Amino acid sequence: MDELNVFTRRFLEHLEIERNCSRLTIVKYQHYLERLERFLEDELNINKPVLKNINAENIRKFRLYLSRQPGLNGELKMVTQGYYVIVLRSFLKWLVRIDKKVMEPEKLDVPKNKDHSLKFLNGDQMERLLNQPLVSTPIGLRDKAIMELLFSSGLRVSEVVSLNSDQIDLKTREFGIVGKGGRSRVVFISKRSALWLERYLRERTDKMKPLFVNYSKARSLISTDEKARLSSRAVQYILKRYVRQAKIPIAATPHTLRHSMATDLLRAGADLRSVQEILGHKNIATTQIYTHVTDARLREVHDKFHSGNK
Repeated sequence: MDELNVFTRRFLEHLEIERNCSRLTIVKYQHYLERLERFLEDELNINKPVLKNINAENIRKFRLYLSRQPGLNGELKMVTQGYYVIVLRSFLKWLVRIDKKVMEPEKLDVPKNKDHSLKFLNGDQMERLLNQPLVSTPIGLRDKAIMELLFSSGLRVSEVVSLNSDQIDLKTREFGIVGKGGRSRVVFISKRSALWLERYLRERTDKMKPLFVNYSKARSLISTDEKARLSSRAVQYILKRYVRQAKIPIAATPHTLRHSMATDLLRAGADLRSVQEILGHKNIATTQIYTHVTDARLREVHDKFHSGNK
């Protein structure tokens, strides 16, 4: 029998070996697929679910079940429900490729998210945020370097915290990373970011490898480099504190700074394809979320140069 748990395990192995997905991605996929299996067992009373149990009717019931589950702020967010569908579609596509007779992946529609707004900071808000850390202190200097790097490079927070001190060339202001999905790219930083990083590293007294460290852990005699490395969650908390301190009316996250960087480039005249490369997007369709900027620039061009506007 084509037991679901057996093929779930094989699919996760496929993600690790053939698609070179990160450990975090694999853990998330495992969570979503195991929740489906528990639903089939507990809610539909199916003993040892098999692949044929993934059918249109059971998936309809599963999605209805998800929509009624509690989230952090009430019902499970629509975007989270969408992740379940995306993972299931990916699983079904893999099953089709290995010649398993399963429901067609294309029959699964990702639910539409009500909130399509893109959060980014304008120039004044960005400057206000960047000026919040007290750079006369080691922690403030570190936080300033982190935010300047996030805004300058467009790096994901996971990419920032994984950096080591010897990885960045502050003279050329560029370095290579292996980002999401195992894709390598070159990252560029601004002159201002390079100056703050240089100042921050000059003030560091430890010899630890991570670029950004948790100072309380770094001072511990039993701490290792990896234990002292600043976490993504810590950076999110740091930014949240400065956003609140700067009285910015946007719940900005590290990803907001990534959006802000892309918006800044496009407003200055960069083309969408170049921004795609800088951000490390696999598909330009992902970069299309920034069309609100290009659309505004096209209107400016039309208003300025079309003879009918003169």
